[in-house]
Amino acid sequence: MPAVTHAGNSVMSGSEIHSTAIISSDAQLGNAVRIGPYAVIEDQVIIGDECRIDAHAVICSHVKMGGFNHVYSHAVIGGAPQDLQFDPQTTSFVEIGSQNVFREGVTVHRSTQQQTSTRIGSHNYFMTNSHIAHDVELADHCIFATGATLGGFVEVGERVFLGGGVMVHQFCRIGCLTMIRGLTGVSKDVLPYTMLGGFPVRHYRLNVVGLRRAGVQGERLRHLSQAYRNIRKHHQIGVVETTPEVRHLQYWLNQSSRRGLHAFLT
Repeated sequence: MPAVTHAGNSVMSGSEIHSTAIISSDAQLGNAVRIGPYAVIEDQVIIGDECRIDAHAVICSHVKMGGFNHVYSHAVIGGAPQDLQFDPQTTSFVEIGSQNVFREGVTVHRSTQQQTSTRIGSHNYFMTNSHIAHDVELADHCIFATGATLGGFVEVGERVFLGGGVMVHQFCRIGCLTMIRGLTGVSKDVLPYTMLGGFPVRHYRLNVVGLRRAGVQGERLRHLSQAYRNIRKHHQIGVVETTPEVRHLQYWLNQSSRRGLHAFLT
């Protein structure tokens, strides 16, 4: 791809921008950015170093992304929220960390309120046609399988895996290191460190494989398992040896919830 100048942009060192790409004059592009054929970069976009924006991808106004992100063909990042009460004159944002992958057809919507952001962390992988709605807060190292969808104002912790076709209702909280079975409809909060699925939807055990991969083993895993059993049986953590995971679990449970908590498999 020839490196060229578009609409007043000065091409940064090592960048490759296809001659058919459409880039706003006030977009800010980092070093070694690659932009493919017919890609569109709108007003007031900031793209970090070594990002790759493939053919026909659209980066809408007021998107800020860090370095080393890869946006595949036909993904749309920063579109207006699907909210019938949204005022199109609202200045809101999408803020994205680094080293994320947005596969084909992924959509991410900006937030609904003035000067607020939909936020995505770093090292996340979004498979084809997954969707991140307005005002979402999403942490790091998450994986969304094909068609996984978050409603507005959803909060997602670190290292969460959503199976294919998972649908998450607005205002739900999904705790860190959870794994949600494909085609699950999530309408309430999901406890950290757990696996969720079935019909009706239930927490059915700890995400032991994910926990071990994250280094939670031995005594730490044993104490967390006891805390989980206590919550399942008595709806409280009870007396358990304090570990980082148990402390986080207690903190998470103490936070306010708009949706309540999904039940447990008995």
